[in-house]
Amino acid sequence: MNRSTAYRRDLLAYGLGLLSALLLTAAAFALVQWPTFSTNGLLTGIYVLGLLQIIAHFRFFLHIGWTKSKREDLQLLLFSSLIILLMVAGTVAVLANLRMRMMP
Repeated sequence: MNRSTAYRRDLLAYGLGLLSALLLTAAAFALVQWPTFSTNGLLTGIYVLGLLQIIAHFRFFLHIGWTKSKREDLQLLLFSSLIILLMVAGTVAVLANLRMRMMP
C-alpha cells in the first residue's frame, strides 16, 4: 500500500469519526431538547449514546480495534480504566463514611 492510499484511508476514518461524533452529540442534545420519553428512558438514551460515542472515539481517533495487534492496546486501556474506577469508588466510599461519622 502506498503512502497516498494510506493517507486517504486515514482521512476517511477521521472524517467518519468526526461525523459519527457530531451525530451522536446532536442526538443526545435532541433527546434533552424534545423530551418524548420518561426520565428513566431519557437517561438510558443518553447513557447509550454516550457509550456509542466512546466506542466511536476508540475506533476512529485512538485506532483501537479488535485485531490481534490492537488487542494489547485495548487491554491496557481497559485495565487503566479499571484502576481509575477503583480509585474513584474508593475515594467516594471513604468520603461517604466520613460524612456519615461527622453528621450527628
